[in-house]
Amino acid sequence: MPIWLEHQIVEFLMRVFETMGWGGVVVIMALESANIPIPSEVTMPLSGWLLVQARGGTALDALLLGALWGGVGCTVGSLLSYALGAWGGRPLLDRYGKYLMVSQHDLDVADKWFSRWGEWTAFLSRLLPIVRTFISFPLGVTRVRLLPFTVYTFVGSAIWCGALAYGGFVFGSRWEELRAIMRPFDIPIAIILVAGFVYYVIHHVRRGARKAADQDTPAEAS
Repeated sequence: MPIWLEHQIVEFLMRVFETMGWGGVVVIMALESANIPIPSEVTMPLSGWLLVQARGGTALDALLLGALWGGVGCTVGSLLSYALGAWGGRPLLDRYGKYLMVSQHDLDVADKWFSRWGEWTAFLSRLLPIVRTFISFPLGVTRVRLLPFTVYTFVGSAIWCGALAYGGFVFGSRWEELRAIMRPFDIPIAIILVAGFVYYVIHHVRRGARKAADQDTPAEAS
């Protein structure tokens, strides 16, 4: 995300926190986990500074309150994204997926993979920038078990949010230095995601070409 845009987000978040306190953290983190890319690497350190350190709280307050309210917000947003995937995205893909290069075979493979690893994916993805914002939708599409999904999402989110809020408390008004430290990690994750998408498209096109060739072969032989 461009630095100038992050600065605009910071000004907005400061107004939200001044007005709503930790309720604002819940709302913003819910939006972030519902596929709206508001970086938690900005939200949570800022909360650790403005809502704890600047108000005379302790480092433990930042850690526990950040983990609790950040985790709650992430879980609420993730459940909304999960529901969108389960009751909106899945029927749409079942019916129109072939026009989006998502075949029934792709959905079956995803179902099998997530049925085995989906719960751990829900946990580990909460600790990764970018991925954490969007992962709940495909988990909803594949209909990972709801209760484990909720628990793993909250635990992973609490760890992430608590750590960032604690960092914001430690850095205080210099909290942006923490974001600067974390920003380089966004790049390799973005590259991996783009590379994975490109690989999927190429693999899908080649598989379609092989299938078309196999269908044409008997006709040519006859």
